[in-house]
Amino acid sequence: MSQVTSFTQRARASLREELLDAATELLPERGYARLRMADVAARVGVSRQTVYNEFGSKAALVQAVALRTLAEFTEGIQQRLNAAPDVLSGVHSATVYTIEHAKENRLVAAALGTDVAEDLLPLLTTRGEPILRAATEVSMAYLRDRLPELRDTEFVAETMTRLTMSYLVLPGHSAEEAADGVRAVIASLIESSTTK
Repeated sequence: MSQVTSFTQRARASLREELLDAATELLPERGYARLRMADVAARVGVSRQTVYNEFGSKAALVQAVALRTLAEFTEGIQQRLNAAPDVLSGVHSATVYTIEHAKENRLVAAALGTDVAEDLLPLLTTRGEPILRAATEVSMAYLRDRLPELRDTEFVAETMTRLTMSYLVLPGHSAEEAADGVRAVIASLIESSTTK
């Protein structure tokens, strides 16, 4: 019986990933408003009801796409933080990666730069709490590990995340320049928040 359950769980996980893949492909072309659950279902070859059964609503589906995309970003950020010789180099490297990867990621680039998908921008701004929280937690864990003497770890981590997102949403500098700015602010916060 456990093999049947295991197979069922694997099949459901696979279906969920296929639905997320389909929504990820459609969102840059259509944005939130023009995304239809029937179109997601058709891409995968299932009924519209199957998509609703899996996610409950279009908003929940799009949120799941956003969180999966965030997981991809946080994995890359974590790799750059861990590979860096020191905290500030890690902050710089992670910021460059975030900004450059956002330009390469079709979904994020569409949300940040096309009229069609501009209705996805709130997932990074006004409705961006899940993304902000998850990215801040990655930064907090990193800072706690590398700088255990740091006071106000959560504030420093959240500032780093918010500042990076600000450069991402309102680009006016190269990735390197943005990373220089984030590193300078975080260096100052670390210096003023480190227990002597």
